[in-house]
Amino acid sequence: MTDIPHFPLSAVVGADDLKLALCLTAIDPRIGGVLIEGPRGMAKSTLARGLADLLASGQFVTLPLGATEERLVGTLDLDAALGEGRAQFSPGVLAKADGGVLYVDEVNLLADHLVDLLLDVAASGTNLIERDGISHRHSARFVLIGTMNPEEGELRPQLLDRFGFNVALNGQTLPTERGQIIRRRLDFDSDPAAFCAQWAAPQAELRERCTQARARLDSIDLDDHALAQITERCFEAGVDGMRADLVWLRGARAHAAWRGASAIAEEDIEAVAEFALRHRRQQQTPPAAPPNQGQSSKPSESSPGQGQWGDMPAPALPTGARRDVPTWPKKP
Repeated sequence: MTDIPHFPLSAVVGADDLKLALCLTAIDPRIGGVLIEGPRGMAKSTLARGLADLLASGQFVTLPLGATEERLVGTLDLDAALGEGRAQFSPGVLAKADGGVLYVDEVNLLADHLVDLLLDVAASGTNLIERDGISHRHSARFVLIGTMNPEEGELRPQLLDRFGFNVALNGQTLPTERGQIIRRRLDFDSDPAAFCAQWAAPQAELRERCTQARARLDSIDLDDHALAQITERCFEAGVDGMRADLVWLRGARAHAAWRGASAIAEEDIEAVAEFALRHRRQQQTPPAAPPNQGQSSKPSESSPGQGQWGDMPAPALPTGARRDVPTWPKKP
């Protein structure tokens, strides 16, 4: 049976921030994946599945919302182990996703015990199954892509931080874009193969750009100047831990590779700032003035809580604010 083709990412109307985040993740999977937030009907799943065609290798594997623990981690056949002297392992979703993408729709509704398993495997890169003294271990390194509607519940902080990037989709779409979205969706549903053939050239161009960026990625230094800017900004944003710094630096390098540059520049740091900080930024209040100094109603400009965005969350970058955000292929 032939699989139905994925809707091409190059054919998606709008959502440029999310398309960029997905491309950067395809360029450097060590970024850690993308959490996509947005209301119902925003094609979050369509966009996430569009990543599959840009990967260097590996499968795009979906974890069903009602999956059992055995479906996730796999099973061991104890009868075969006793009879043949070896463990007979039946792979689960984690084994199939190794080297590729693990996609979880409505990840905020995932059962707590499955979240615990995902956290453990995401941290170690290894899946260990143990049954009655018999064990099996296999590699489980994957890009984690999740979608969620914030109106349906929050995501546990431990799992939230495991996503390298976080992108929110706006529910308000201009009438002209809405018409384009509906028309392309109808064309795809009517004849998926013909629609994908129509968009084959722009999709190939996008895939090749990601391939070239992957090839030059390791030649771009994770330099101290870029790191210093990022660590300062993370401190100002009050983020916990160091994951934001690392993800931001890797994302900036991937963006430099995406541009075809040989070094990380200011525009690369700015391009991924909101992706790395949105789900990690903390509310902060400026520290009180020392007792031997007069109280002032105006906070000090140098106080840790008063960085670029002060004690308010940073606004999302407006469309067009980033330099060198890609111009997506037009309809052929």
